[in-house]
Amino acid sequence: MKRYFTLAFSLLLTASVFAQGGYRIGSKITDFTLKDPSGQSVPLSSFSDAKAVVVVFTSVKCPYSKLYDARLQAISQNYGARGVRFVYVNAAIGLEEGTAPKAQPDQTSTQTFPYLVDEGQNLSKQFGATKAPEVFVLQNSADGFYLRYKGAIDDNPQMESYVKENYLRTALDNVLANKTVTAAEKRATGCLIKRF
Repeated sequence: MKRYFTLAFSLLLTASVFAQGGYRIGSKITDFTLKDPSGQSVPLSSFSDAKAVVVVFTSVKCPYSKLYDARLQAISQNYGARGVRFVYVNAAIGLEEGTAPKAQPDQTSTQTFPYLVDEGQNLSKQFGATKAPEVFVLQNSADGFYLRYKGAIDDNPQMESYVKENYLRTALDNVLANKTVTAAEKRATGCLIKRF
């Protein structure tokens, strides 16, 4: 009986891992192309001059994403001079009506960075992104981009002044120094990304 229980538990655990999908740390990222607000195609390969690319799945409708707007802008500006590029993807979340998010927020939004559109949520499925906001740090190598970190931006979505662990900054510092990211996955807190 104990054997059957152990076997059933192992199968259940394996099934849940496969159901999550997405890239694992160290995986090579398949080139992808998204469209910007003007309809221009933006492939990952267009960032070949960057040392790292941060793919940010976010949403103009998500309260958690709004809490991170200023923080993401500051990180983007700080690390931009060090060769890090940011790609913001406007993902649909469960709070939204309709079938797909817009490429660019409306005029009332405080966002100042351009969004790319994830049509059909294909990229979020490919990456295994489940929350908005959720970040994926890709390190540029001679043969393409590799996933080095995924998950939360820091440890306090509500109050920036109470942040003790800056996961994204730490991961970027490690990647830029060619060091291993020791805490390579941190569970993101945010709005659930809708699947179509």
